Amino acid sequence: MPHPDNPYARLPSVDSLLAHPDMAGLKERYGHTAVVAAVRAELAERREALKAQADSAPDTERLAADCRRRLEAEFAPSLRPVFNLTGTVLHTNLGRALLAESAAEAVLAVLTRPSSLEYDLAGARRGDRDDHIDGLIRQLTGAEAATVVNNNAAAVFLLLNTLAMRKEVIVSRGELIEIGGAFRIPDIMSRAGAKLREVGTTNRTHLKDYVEALNPRTALIMKVHRSNYAIEGFTATVPEEQLAELAHKNGLPFVEDLGSGTLIDLSVHGLPKEPTPQQALAKGTDLVCFSGDKLLGGPQAGILVGRKDLIGKIKRNPLKRVLRVDKMTLAALEATLRLYRSPELLSRRLPTLRLLTRTEAEIRTLAQRILPKAQAALNAHAEVTVESCRSQIGSGSLPADRLPSACLVLKPKGRGGGRALDHLAQAFRELPIPVIGRLEDGALRFDLRCLEDEAGFIDQLGLLRL
Repeated sequence: MPHPDNPYARLPSVDSLLAHPDMAGLKERYGHTAVVAAVRAELAERREALKAQADSAPDTERLAADCRRRLEAEFAPSLRPVFNLTGTVLHTNLGRALLAESAAEAVLAVLTRPSSLEYDLAGARRGDRDDHIDGLIRQLTGAEAATVVNNNAAAVFLLLNTLAMRKEVIVSRGELIEIGGAFRIPDIMSRAGAKLREVGTTNRTHLKDYVEALNPRTALIMKVHRSNYAIEGFTATVPEEQLAELAHKNGLPFVEDLGSGTLIDLSVHGLPKEPTPQQALAKGTDLVCFSGDKLLGGPQAGILVGRKDLIGKIKRNPLKRVLRVDKMTLAALEATLRLYRSPELLSRRLPTLRLLTRTEAEIRTLAQRILPKAQAALNAHAEVTVESCRSQIGSGSLPADRLPSACLVLKPKGRGGGRALDHLAQAFRELPIPVIGRLEDGALRFDLRCLEDEAGFIDQLGLLRL
Protein backbone atom coordinates (compact mmCIF):
# COMPACT_ATOMS: atom_id res chain seq x y z
CA MET A 1 0.00 0.00 0.00
CA PRO A 2 1.35 3.55 -0.75
CA HIS A 3 2.54 5.48 2.25
CA PRO A 4 0.13 8.38 2.98
CA ASP A 5 3.01 10.80 3.54
CA ASN A 6 4.68 9.94 0.21
CA PRO A 7 3.18 12.24 -2.50
CA TYR A 8 4.99 10.37 -5.27
CA ALA A 9 3.07 7.24 -4.40
CA ARG A 10 -0.15 8.96 -5.48
CA LEU A 11 1.14 9.18 -9.07
CA PRO A 12 0.12 6.24 -11.27
CA SER A 13 2.76 3.97 -12.73
CA VAL A 14 3.72 4.08 -16.39
CA ASP A 15 1.86 0.83 -17.04
CA SER A 16 -1.33 1.94 -15.31
CA LEU A 17 -1.39 5.22 -17.22
CA LEU A 18 -0.77 3.37 -20.48
CA ALA A 19 -3.79 1.23 -19.67
CA HIS A 20 -6.08 4.28 -19.62
CA PRO A 21 -8.79 3.99 -22.35
CA ASP A 22 -7.66 7.20 -24.08
CA MET A 23 -4.19 5.77 -24.68
CA ALA A 24 -5.41 3.25 -27.25
CA GLY A 25 -6.38 6.03 -29.64
CA LEU A 26 -3.12 7.88 -29.01
CA LYS A 27 -1.09 4.75 -29.78
CA GLU A 28 -3.02 4.30 -33.01
CA ARG A 29 -2.26 7.87 -34.05
CA TYR A 30 1.26 8.41 -32.73
CA GLY A 31 2.66 4.90 -32.17
CA HIS A 32 3.49 2.97 -29.00
CA THR A 33 7.04 4.34 -28.67
CA ALA A 34 5.99 7.99 -28.77
CA VAL A 35 3.13 7.46 -26.30
CA VAL A 36 5.38 5.69 -23.78
CA ALA A 37 7.92 8.51 -24.05
CA ALA A 38 5.18 11.10 -23.48
CA VAL A 39 3.85 9.25 -20.44
CA ARG A 40 7.32 9.01 -18.89
CA ALA A 41 8.04 12.67 -19.59
CA GLU A 42 4.71 13.75 -18.08
CA LEU A 43 5.22 11.66 -14.96
CA ALA A 44 8.79 12.97 -14.59
CA GLU A 45 7.53 16.56 -14.70
CA ARG A 46 4.89 15.78 -12.10
CA ARG A 47 7.47 14.27 -9.76
CA GLU A 48 9.59 17.42 -10.05
CA ALA A 49 6.55 19.59 -9.33
CA LEU A 50 5.68 17.53 -6.27
CA LYS A 51 9.28 17.69 -5.11
CA ALA A 52 9.13 21.47 -5.26
CA GLN A 53 5.68 21.36 -3.65
CA ALA A 54 4.40 23.36 -6.62
CA ASP A 55 1.52 21.02 -7.42
CA SER A 56 -0.72 18.36 -5.99
CA ALA A 57 -0.80 14.86 -7.40
CA PRO A 58 -3.15 14.90 -10.43
CA ASP A 59 -5.67 12.17 -11.15
CA THR A 60 -5.25 9.74 -14.01
CA GLU A 61 -7.83 11.52 -16.19
CA ARG A 62 -5.88 14.76 -16.03
CA LEU A 63 -2.59 13.02 -16.70
CA ALA A 64 -4.04 11.26 -19.76
CA ALA A 65 -5.33 14.59 -21.10
CA ASP A 66 -1.94 16.21 -20.48
CA CYS A 67 -0.21 13.36 -22.34
CA ARG A 68 -2.54 13.93 -25.30
CA ARG A 69 -1.74 17.66 -25.35
CA ARG A 70 1.98 16.90 -25.09
CA LEU A 71 1.82 14.55 -28.08
CA GLU A 72 -0.22 17.01 -30.14
CA ALA A 73 2.39 19.71 -29.47
CA GLU A 74 5.32 17.42 -30.23
CA PHE A 75 3.84 16.20 -33.52
CA ALA A 76 2.55 19.59 -34.67
CA PRO A 77 4.54 20.82 -37.70
CA SER A 78 6.95 23.67 -37.14
CA LEU A 79 6.24 25.09 -40.60
CA ARG A 80 2.62 26.22 -40.33
CA PRO A 81 0.15 28.22 -42.41
CA VAL A 82 -0.47 31.74 -41.08
CA PHE A 83 -2.60 34.74 -41.94
CA ASN A 84 -0.22 37.32 -43.38
CA LEU A 85 -1.81 40.63 -42.37
CA THR A 86 1.46 42.54 -42.13
CA GLY A 87 0.79 44.61 -45.23
CA THR A 88 3.79 43.09 -47.02
CA VAL A 89 2.57 40.89 -49.86
CA LEU A 90 5.84 39.10 -50.68
CA HIS A 91 6.99 38.68 -47.09
CA THR A 92 10.33 36.86 -46.95
CA ASN A 93 9.71 35.58 -43.41
CA LEU A 94 6.22 34.36 -44.29
CA GLY A 95 7.02 32.40 -47.44
CA ARG A 96 7.00 35.05 -50.20
CA ALA A 97 4.79 34.19 -53.20
CA LEU A 98 1.76 31.94 -52.84
CA LEU A 99 1.51 29.27 -55.51
CA ALA A 100 -1.32 29.24 -57.99
CA GLU A 101 -3.78 26.37 -57.68
CA SER A 102 -2.46 24.76 -60.86
CA ALA A 103 1.11 24.91 -59.49
CA ALA A 104 0.08 23.28 -56.22
CA GLU A 105 -1.68 20.51 -58.15
CA ALA A 106 1.42 19.97 -60.29
CA VAL A 107 3.57 19.59 -57.18
CA LEU A 108 1.18 17.07 -55.64
CA ALA A 109 1.16 15.04 -58.85
CA VAL A 110 4.93 14.55 -58.91
CA LEU A 111 5.10 13.99 -55.15
CA THR A 112 2.82 10.99 -55.16
CA ARG A 113 3.90 9.24 -58.38
CA PRO A 114 7.10 8.63 -60.37
CA SER A 115 7.75 11.37 -62.92
CA SER A 116 9.75 12.06 -66.06
CA LEU A 117 12.17 14.31 -64.16
CA GLU A 118 15.25 13.29 -66.15
CA TYR A 119 13.72 11.01 -68.74
CA ASP A 120 13.12 11.85 -72.39
CA LEU A 121 9.79 10.15 -73.16
CA ALA A 122 10.08 10.71 -76.91
CA GLY A 123 13.62 9.37 -77.26
CA ALA A 124 13.43 6.77 -74.46
CA ARG A 125 16.70 7.98 -72.98
CA ARG A 126 18.04 10.07 -70.14
CA GLY A 127 16.83 13.66 -70.28
CA ASP A 128 17.78 17.04 -68.86
CA ARG A 129 15.59 18.38 -66.05
CA ASP A 130 15.92 21.89 -67.47
CA ASP A 131 13.99 20.71 -70.54
CA HIS A 132 10.76 21.05 -68.55
CA ILE A 133 11.11 24.83 -68.36
CA ASP A 134 13.57 25.73 -71.14
CA GLY A 135 11.03 26.02 -73.94
CA LEU A 136 8.53 28.00 -71.87
CA ILE A 137 11.12 30.48 -70.66
CA ARG A 138 12.54 30.95 -74.15
CA GLN A 139 9.03 31.58 -75.47
CA LEU A 140 8.21 34.11 -72.73
CA THR A 141 11.53 35.99 -72.71
CA GLY A 142 12.93 35.61 -76.20
CA ALA A 143 16.15 34.13 -74.80
CA GLU A 144 18.24 31.56 -76.67
CA ALA A 145 18.46 29.27 -73.64
CA ALA A 146 17.60 29.02 -69.97
CA THR A 147 18.48 27.14 -66.81
CA VAL A 148 17.27 27.22 -63.22
CA VAL A 149 18.91 26.88 -59.79
CA ASN A 150 17.58 27.04 -56.24
CA ASN A 151 17.46 30.85 -55.82
CA ASN A 152 18.71 34.04 -57.42
CA ALA A 153 21.72 34.33 -55.10
CA ALA A 154 22.75 30.89 -56.38
CA ALA A 155 22.24 32.09 -59.96
CA VAL A 156 24.55 35.06 -59.39
CA PHE A 157 27.11 32.84 -57.68
CA LEU A 158 27.04 30.23 -60.45
CA LEU A 159 27.36 32.65 -63.34
CA LEU A 160 30.28 34.46 -61.67
CA ASN A 161 32.02 31.22 -60.79
CA THR A 162 31.60 30.01 -64.37
CA LEU A 163 32.45 33.16 -66.31
CA ALA A 164 34.72 35.15 -63.99
CA MET A 165 36.77 32.73 -61.90
CA ARG A 166 40.03 34.48 -60.86
CA LYS A 167 39.12 37.47 -63.04
CA GLU A 168 37.58 40.90 -62.54
CA VAL A 169 33.93 41.91 -62.75
CA ILE A 170 33.11 45.58 -63.23
CA VAL A 171 30.14 46.82 -61.18
CA SER A 172 28.95 50.32 -60.32
CA ARG A 173 29.55 51.26 -56.70
CA GLY A 174 25.89 52.30 -56.48
CA GLU A 175 24.77 48.74 -57.25
CA LEU A 176 26.67 46.83 -54.56
CA ILE A 177 23.47 45.80 -52.85
CA GLU A 178 22.80 43.76 -49.74
CA ILE A 179 19.79 41.43 -49.83
CA GLY A 180 17.99 39.82 -46.90
CA GLY A 181 20.00 37.90 -44.34
CA ALA A 182 23.07 40.12 -44.85
CA PHE A 183 23.98 38.50 -48.20
CA ARG A 184 25.97 41.05 -50.13
CA ILE A 185 26.91 41.13 -53.80
CA PRO A 186 30.63 41.69 -52.99
CA ASP A 187 30.61 38.68 -50.64
CA ILE A 188 28.93 36.42 -53.19
CA MET A 189 31.39 37.59 -55.81
CA SER A 190 34.34 36.82 -53.57
CA ARG A 191 33.04 33.34 -52.70
CA ALA A 192 32.48 32.67 -56.39
CA GLY A 193 36.17 33.29 -57.04
CA ALA A 194 35.71 36.58 -58.90
CA LYS A 195 37.32 39.90 -58.07
CA LEU A 196 35.12 42.96 -57.75
CA ARG A 197 36.15 46.07 -59.66
CA GLU A 198 34.06 48.97 -58.33
CA VAL A 199 33.53 52.00 -60.54
CA GLY A 200 31.86 55.37 -60.09
CA THR A 201 30.38 56.67 -56.87
CA THR A 202 27.34 55.73 -54.81
CA ASN A 203 25.04 58.11 -56.66
CA ARG A 204 26.72 58.70 -60.03
CA THR A 205 28.47 56.36 -62.46
CA HIS A 206 29.42 57.28 -66.03
CA LEU A 207 30.43 55.28 -69.11
CA LYS A 208 34.00 56.55 -68.82
CA ASP A 209 34.24 54.88 -65.40
CA TYR A 210 33.63 51.51 -67.02
CA VAL A 211 36.02 52.27 -69.91
CA GLU A 212 38.85 53.21 -67.56
CA ALA A 213 38.33 50.02 -65.52
CA LEU A 214 38.73 47.67 -68.49
CA ASN A 215 41.95 45.63 -68.51
CA PRO A 216 43.20 42.20 -69.66
CA ARG A 217 41.83 40.58 -66.47
CA THR A 218 38.27 41.81 -67.01
CA ALA A 219 35.82 38.90 -67.36
CA LEU A 220 32.53 40.73 -67.75
CA ILE A 221 30.54 43.87 -67.03
CA MET A 222 27.68 43.41 -64.59
CA LYS A 223 24.65 45.53 -63.78
CA VAL A 224 22.66 44.89 -60.60
CA HIS A 225 19.10 46.16 -60.42
CA ARG A 226 18.54 48.10 -57.19
CA SER A 227 15.27 46.32 -56.45
CA ASN A 228 15.39 46.72 -52.66
CA TYR A 229 16.22 50.42 -52.34
CA ALA A 230 16.11 53.64 -54.33
CA ILE A 231 18.61 56.47 -54.81
CA GLU A 232 17.07 59.83 -55.71
CA GLY A 233 18.34 63.31 -56.39
CA PHE A 234 21.70 63.98 -58.04
CA THR A 235 22.17 60.61 -59.74
CA ALA A 236 23.48 59.12 -62.96
CA THR A 237 23.58 55.58 -64.33
CA VAL A 238 24.67 54.19 -67.66
CA PRO A 239 21.92 52.74 -69.92
CA GLU A 240 22.05 49.01 -70.57
CA GLU A 241 22.47 49.55 -74.31
CA GLN A 242 25.72 51.48 -73.80
CA LEU A 243 27.10 48.94 -71.36
CA ALA A 244 26.25 46.09 -73.73
CA GLU A 245 27.91 47.90 -76.62
CA LEU A 246 31.04 48.55 -74.54
CA ALA A 247 31.22 44.93 -73.38
CA HIS A 248 30.75 43.51 -76.88
CA LYS A 249 33.30 45.90 -78.38
CA ASN A 250 35.83 44.40 -75.95
CA GLY A 251 34.76 40.79 -76.46
CA LEU A 252 33.08 40.56 -73.04
CA PRO A 253 29.63 39.44 -71.93
CA PHE A 254 27.26 41.94 -70.33
CA VAL A 255 25.29 40.43 -67.44
CA GLU A 256 22.32 41.82 -65.53
CA ASP A 257 20.90 40.71 -62.17
CA LEU A 258 17.26 41.81 -62.09
CA GLY A 259 16.66 40.50 -58.58
CA SER A 260 12.91 40.18 -58.05
CA GLY A 261 12.13 39.80 -61.75
CA THR A 262 8.79 39.90 -63.58
CA LEU A 263 7.70 38.66 -66.99
CA ILE A 264 5.01 41.26 -67.63
CA ASP A 265 4.62 45.02 -67.73
CA LEU A 266 3.17 45.62 -64.26
CA SER A 267 1.97 49.09 -65.21
CA VAL A 268 -0.76 47.44 -67.32
CA HIS A 269 -2.27 46.35 -63.99
CA GLY A 270 -1.87 49.75 -62.33
CA LEU A 271 1.34 48.79 -60.54
CA PRO A 272 4.75 50.52 -60.67
CA LYS A 273 6.86 49.60 -63.69
CA GLU A 274 9.66 47.10 -63.19
CA PRO A 275 12.27 45.95 -65.76
CA THR A 276 11.68 42.57 -67.38
CA PRO A 277 14.13 39.98 -68.74
CA GLN A 278 12.62 40.51 -72.20
CA GLN A 279 13.54 44.20 -72.11
CA ALA A 280 17.04 43.48 -70.81
CA LEU A 281 17.75 40.98 -73.58
CA ALA A 282 16.36 43.35 -76.20
CA LYS A 283 18.85 45.98 -75.04
CA GLY A 284 21.78 43.67 -75.70
CA THR A 285 22.23 41.97 -72.32
CA ASP A 286 23.86 38.57 -72.79
CA LEU A 287 22.75 36.93 -69.55
CA VAL A 288 19.94 37.85 -67.14
CA CYS A 289 19.11 36.29 -63.77
CA PHE A 290 16.04 36.78 -61.56
CA SER A 291 13.95 35.15 -58.83
CA GLY A 292 11.04 32.77 -59.24
CA ASP A 293 9.28 33.40 -55.93
CA LYS A 294 8.92 37.18 -55.96
CA LEU A 295 7.11 39.16 -58.64
CA LEU A 296 7.06 36.10 -60.90
CA GLY A 297 4.74 34.46 -58.36
CA GLY A 298 6.21 30.96 -58.43
CA PRO A 299 8.38 28.73 -56.21
CA GLN A 300 11.80 29.66 -54.84
CA ALA A 301 14.18 29.50 -57.78
CA GLY A 302 16.90 31.43 -59.58
CA ILE A 303 16.34 31.65 -63.33
CA LEU A 304 19.12 32.35 -65.84
CA VAL A 305 18.30 33.29 -69.43
CA GLY A 306 20.38 34.50 -72.35
CA ARG A 307 22.94 33.39 -74.90
CA LYS A 308 23.03 29.68 -75.57
CA ASP A 309 26.81 29.42 -75.32
CA LEU A 310 26.89 31.12 -71.90
CA ILE A 311 24.02 29.03 -70.53
CA GLY A 312 25.83 25.96 -71.84
CA LYS A 313 29.00 26.87 -69.91
CA ILE A 314 26.98 27.43 -66.75
CA LYS A 315 25.25 24.06 -67.07
CA ARG A 316 28.60 22.30 -67.46
CA ASN A 317 29.91 23.78 -64.21
CA PRO A 318 30.00 20.97 -61.58
CA LEU A 319 28.40 23.37 -59.11
CA LYS A 320 25.25 23.37 -61.22
CA ARG A 321 24.43 19.95 -59.76
CA VAL A 322 25.00 21.30 -56.25
CA LEU A 323 22.56 24.16 -56.86
CA ARG A 324 19.97 22.39 -59.01
CA VAL A 325 16.29 22.32 -58.12
CA ASP A 326 14.16 19.28 -57.34
CA LYS A 327 11.06 17.88 -59.05
CA MET A 328 8.66 19.86 -56.84
CA THR A 329 10.23 23.20 -57.78
CA LEU A 330 10.29 22.30 -61.46
CA ALA A 331 6.65 21.21 -61.42
CA ALA A 332 5.55 24.41 -59.67
CA LEU A 333 7.69 26.62 -61.89
CA GLU A 334 6.48 25.01 -65.13
CA ALA A 335 2.84 25.38 -64.05
CA THR A 336 3.43 29.03 -63.06
CA LEU A 337 5.13 29.85 -66.35
CA ARG A 338 2.24 28.32 -68.28
CA LEU A 339 -0.10 30.87 -66.68
CA TYR A 340 1.84 33.63 -68.43
CA ARG A 341 0.77 32.24 -71.79
CA SER A 342 -2.73 33.58 -71.00
CA PRO A 343 -1.91 37.11 -69.81
CA GLU A 344 -5.55 38.25 -69.85
CA LEU A 345 -6.31 35.65 -67.13
CA LEU A 346 -3.18 36.22 -65.06
CA SER A 347 -4.63 38.65 -62.50
CA ARG A 348 -7.22 36.01 -61.53
CA ARG A 349 -5.06 32.90 -61.59
CA LEU A 350 -1.76 34.14 -60.15
CA PRO A 351 -2.12 34.86 -56.40
CA THR A 352 0.72 37.39 -56.27
CA LEU A 353 -0.79 39.55 -59.00
CA ARG A 354 -4.30 39.08 -57.61
CA LEU A 355 -3.25 40.35 -54.18
CA LEU A 356 -1.19 43.22 -55.56
CA THR A 357 -4.06 44.47 -57.71
CA ARG A 358 -6.80 44.43 -55.05
CA THR A 359 -8.34 47.88 -54.80
CA GLU A 360 -8.56 49.91 -51.61
CA ALA A 361 -12.36 49.97 -51.96
CA GLU A 362 -12.51 46.17 -52.11
CA ILE A 363 -10.25 45.80 -49.07
CA ARG A 364 -12.18 48.45 -47.08
CA THR A 365 -15.46 46.65 -47.79
CA LEU A 366 -13.87 43.47 -46.45
CA ALA A 367 -12.69 45.33 -43.34
CA GLN A 368 -16.16 46.73 -42.68
CA ARG A 369 -17.66 43.22 -42.88
CA ILE A 370 -15.16 41.88 -40.37
CA LEU A 371 -15.30 44.89 -38.03
CA PRO A 372 -18.42 43.97 -35.97
CA LYS A 373 -17.18 40.39 -35.50
CA ALA A 374 -13.78 41.62 -34.30
CA GLN A 375 -15.40 44.19 -32.00
CA ALA A 376 -17.60 41.52 -30.42
CA ALA A 377 -14.64 39.17 -29.84
CA LEU A 378 -12.42 41.90 -28.37
CA ASN A 379 -15.06 44.07 -26.68
CA ALA A 380 -13.56 43.96 -23.17
CA HIS A 381 -9.95 44.03 -24.28
CA ALA A 382 -9.42 46.29 -27.29
CA GLU A 383 -11.00 49.03 -29.35
CA VAL A 384 -11.28 48.00 -33.00
CA THR A 385 -11.59 50.45 -35.89
CA VAL A 386 -10.95 50.54 -39.64
CA GLU A 387 -8.34 52.88 -41.10
CA SER A 388 -6.64 53.49 -44.42
CA CYS A 389 -3.08 52.23 -44.70
CA ARG A 390 -0.38 51.46 -47.26
CA SER A 391 0.75 47.98 -48.27
CA GLN A 392 4.16 47.20 -49.71
CA ILE A 393 5.13 44.66 -52.32
CA GLY A 394 8.02 43.21 -50.28
CA SER A 395 11.05 40.96 -50.80
CA GLY A 396 13.05 43.91 -52.11
CA SER A 397 10.59 44.64 -54.92
CA LEU A 398 9.79 48.30 -55.69
CA PRO A 399 10.75 49.50 -52.18
CA ALA A 400 9.68 53.11 -52.65
CA ASP A 401 6.16 52.28 -53.83
CA ARG A 402 3.15 51.74 -51.57
CA LEU A 403 -0.31 50.39 -52.39
CA PRO A 404 -3.46 51.99 -50.89
CA SER A 405 -5.18 49.54 -48.54
CA ALA A 406 -7.32 49.28 -45.40
CA CYS A 407 -6.62 47.73 -42.03
CA LEU A 408 -8.20 46.75 -38.73
CA VAL A 409 -6.65 48.79 -35.91
CA LEU A 410 -6.67 47.16 -32.45
CA LYS A 411 -5.85 49.36 -29.45
CA PRO A 412 -5.83 47.72 -25.99
CA LYS A 413 -8.25 49.17 -23.46
CA GLY A 414 -7.21 50.25 -19.98
CA ARG A 415 -3.70 50.28 -18.64
CA GLY A 416 -0.75 48.13 -19.62
CA GLY A 417 0.72 50.07 -22.53
CA GLY A 418 3.24 48.09 -24.52
CA ARG A 419 2.79 45.00 -22.40
CA ALA A 420 -0.93 44.85 -23.18
CA LEU A 421 -0.18 45.36 -26.86
CA ASP A 422 2.38 42.54 -26.87
CA HIS A 423 -0.12 40.28 -25.08
CA LEU A 424 -2.75 41.05 -27.71
CA ALA A 425 -0.38 40.30 -30.57
CA GLN A 426 0.69 37.06 -28.88
CA ALA A 427 -2.93 35.95 -28.46
CA PHE A 428 -3.44 36.24 -32.22
CA ARG A 429 -0.19 34.34 -32.89
CA GLU A 430 -1.42 31.50 -30.65
CA LEU A 431 -4.58 30.88 -32.68
CA PRO A 432 -4.85 27.58 -34.64
CA ILE A 433 -3.91 29.55 -37.74
CA PRO A 434 -1.62 32.28 -36.33
CA VAL A 435 -2.45 35.83 -37.35
CA ILE A 436 0.59 38.02 -38.01
CA GLY A 437 0.12 41.79 -38.11
CA ARG A 438 2.36 44.73 -37.33
CA LEU A 439 2.75 46.90 -34.24
CA GLU A 440 2.64 50.59 -35.10
CA ASP A 441 1.72 53.79 -33.23
CA GLY A 442 0.54 51.96 -30.11
CA ALA A 443 -1.79 49.62 -32.00
CA LEU A 444 -1.87 46.16 -33.57
CA ARG A 445 -2.69 46.66 -37.25
CA PHE A 446 -4.03 44.01 -39.59
CA ASP A 447 -3.68 45.05 -43.24
CA LEU A 448 -6.34 42.98 -45.03
CA ARG A 449 -4.81 43.08 -48.52
CA CYS A 450 -3.66 39.45 -48.26
CA LEU A 451 -6.76 38.12 -46.46
CA GLU A 452 -8.73 35.86 -48.81
CA ASP A 453 -10.04 33.35 -46.27
CA GLU A 454 -12.48 35.73 -44.58
CA ALA A 455 -14.55 32.97 -42.97
CA GLY A 456 -11.48 31.20 -41.60
CA PHE A 457 -10.26 34.40 -39.97
CA ILE A 458 -13.63 35.18 -38.39
CA ASP A 459 -14.31 31.63 -37.21
CA GLN A 460 -11.28 31.52 -34.94
CA LEU A 461 -11.81 34.90 -33.28
CA GLY A 462 -13.83 33.10 -30.61
CA LEU A 463 -10.75 31.05 -29.71
CA LEU A 464 -8.69 34.06 -28.62
CA ARG A 465 -7.24 33.65 -25.13
CA LEU A 466 -7.01 37.17 -23.72
